[in-house]
Amino acid sequence: MTISERTVLIATERGLITRDQAERLRALEAELAPSASAILPPPQDDERLRFITGFGDIFVTIGLALFLGALGYFGETLGPAGMWATVGAASWLLAEFFTRMQRMALPSIVLLVVFCASVFMASSAWFGVIAPLVPSLMSLSEDPLVLALAGLATLAAATLHYWRFRVPITIAAGAAALVAIVVGLVAAIAPGGLDAAINPVLMLCGLGVFGLAMRFDMSDPQRLTRRTDIAFWLHLLAAPLIVHPLIRGFIWPDGAPGDGNALPMLAVFAVLGVVAVLIDRRALLVSGLAYAGLAFASLIKVSGFAGSTTPLTVFVLGAFILLLSALWHPLRRAVLAVLPARLARRLPHPNALPTPHIASSS
Repeated sequence: MTISERTVLIATERGLITRDQAERLRALEAELAPSASAILPPPQDDERLRFITGFGDIFVTIGLALFLGALGYFGETLGPAGMWATVGAASWLLAEFFTRMQRMALPSIVLLVVFCASVFMASSAWFGVIAPLVPSLMSLSEDPLVLALAGLATLAAATLHYWRFRVPITIAAGAAALVAIVVGLVAAIAPGGLDAAINPVLMLCGLGVFGLAMRFDMSDPQRLTRRTDIAFWLHLLAAPLIVHPLIRGFIWPDGAPGDGNALPMLAVFAVLGVVAVLIDRRALLVSGLAYAGLAFASLIKVSGFAGSTTPLTVFVLGAFILLLSALWHPLRRAVLAVLPARLARRLPHPNALPTPHIASSS
């Protein structure tokens, strides 16, 4: 009887064995493996996440989409708040089986997203109805306060969901709800509304989420526990919160790219690339790809290739992604080599072979 990788991972999380002992076991397993595995080693990827445990995950997710979609259709007779509350309650009950008992990865993620979205929409509909009836709420401006209250309800629901099911993406959902609370409160109390402050507020929120993600990342530099999955989802949330307001608010203040700001956009993209390589997270680059594409298109037009803008832009972006993928680990080693040793040890190690992680509770 062989011990599975999942068992080793759970044993590490629960303190039954140390991380060093787990690494020694993996090294011994690799040493005793057939020669074919030595010829074809597993690909080196520090962001391996297991979104599915098998085709059954996909099959169940299709069923969840059909069932919850139909349930929402029939629930329209209850009104918006009642419909979303019904879908949210059904998502929780389904999670009791597919997440808590079956521990299926993709269905757990989908059910969590549907649950939090349902709570947010139901709360928005409910608070939108009662806000005009309460003078103290009306004095703060109705819509932004409804956003903040709905975010607060979603944050409470996400906290309860994580306590029950321990799905890593729940932390990111709670952080998104917290961002909604901040945006709603700023819009409610700001004299000129949120229009002038939206980009700085979103960027500050993004930096806060990024800091939280780095805290989880640096607490698990070898990426052996659930904390690395939590950090992944937080990085995925932080990236658009940082990139979008940075570009739209400071480089493209008029909302559209111009010939003069293509190079600053590419410079920002290059800085994001260095940060992404340093922390070994590609989410920052993915969020900036659309803006980088527009910047490349602007430069191509200026260069006189107006008729081939789209294919050339796609070609340049594709070549850049492939080149960066091929050189990712050498670049990481080069960047880490110039950092202080104490800081470099707390970041993910480029030569460490990570293990797949469970996207649901374990």
